[in-house]
Amino acid sequence: MIKFSEIGKAMTEFESVDGVPLQGYGISDSRGTIVLFDDYAEGLQDIEGFSHLYLLFHLHRSNNHSLKVKPFLDTQERGVFATRSPRRPNPLGLTIVQLERREGNVLHVRGLDLLNGTPIIDIKPYIQAFDNVQGTRDGWYLQGMNPHQTLSDERFK
Repeated sequence: MIKFSEIGKAMTEFESVDGVPLQGYGISDSRGTIVLFDDYAEGLQDIEGFSHLYLLFHLHRSNNHSLKVKPFLDTQERGVFATRSPRRPNPLGLTIVQLERREGNVLHVRGLDLLNGTPIIDIKPYIQAFDNVQGTRDGWYLQGMNPHQTLSDERFK
């Protein structure tokens, strides 16, 4: 058994999955905070030097999993591992946010696509030299719908 503990919570404007942006940074301009529990605040030292962060979080409102899903940006069923669907065997999510500032154990961020109260599992800095992969392929997404005009809905409740 693998066990993780949350290190904090996301505080956002989104109380329901309906209307949440499909992705964070680059799609959403929503702002919010990541509040780390006091036991983990010391781990934020030097984070201010980074403009963007990866958030690893628990999809705490995802019920069950499916190995085939119809993603928000497509009309065809796809294998869950070829999507970013929240209905995963292990309900973990990953997003990139822009760090605006830090105040003690609170990170003020932009580009959030998380529900209010989402448990945060880990935070990692986005490092352009490592994370900006050139020459990638985007599979079925190339024919998908516009993420700027599509919001989440009830299909993964």
